[in-house]
Amino acid sequence: MSKGILYVMTTVVDGLVKIGKTESGQFNSRMKILENNGYANVTGLKRLFGIEVDEYSEKEKLLHTIFSKSRISSTELFALDANLVVQLLSSFDGTIAFSKESTKSATFEAATDRLEKESKLREYCEQGRKKRPPFHFSEVGIKRGEEVVYVNDPNIRAKVYDDRHVLYKNKKWKLSPLARFLTGSGSSIQGTRMFAYNGKILDDLRKDLANNGEND
Repeated sequence: MSKGILYVMTTVVDGLVKIGKTESGQFNSRMKILENNGYANVTGLKRLFGIEVDEYSEKEKLLHTIFSKSRISSTELFALDANLVVQLLSSFDGTIAFSKESTKSATFEAATDRLEKESKLREYCEQGRKKRPPFHFSEVGIKRGEEVVYVNDPNIRAKVYDDRHVLYKNKKWKLSPLARFLTGSGSSIQGTRMFAYNGKILDDLRKDLANNGEND
């Protein structure tokens, strides 16, 4: 059975990671190349976790299949929580090639703990958002037919259909369900944080409008 290393790297884009493989003897050189030169026009790559496993090519294909809905085009970039990837990789039988934690179990527990904390933070933020009225495109000056851009992949655009919905691939969506679909996440996501208009996050547009109203 061929051995090799599966790895995950963070990027300069929050929530965007690279999942890949390399031969065991080329791990450090591969990491340096990616960290120095970037990948697919994305910079700021940093190694986060790597594990040496048997049948590494087959396992990489499995990872790409599991996270297929979060994959950016045909690249090895995924719109995922890095801790989720570390949690899965550290559950494989193998030997750690790179990690801040000393053992697989410590790595798994640390990633799980971070995921739980992030989940609680999202729940807290969601409770705060429930106090606000639903987002309407018209309130921030966005008209029917204009486009909003998915922040994790500028090539993904949706057209405003009415005050609450957009069209993506000829299907009508609200922003939050569409964001969950694009990220492949089962957790609650604030759609207005995942789409932008003219380079500005929708939720920030709404906050700016509210702040201007308070200052009038």
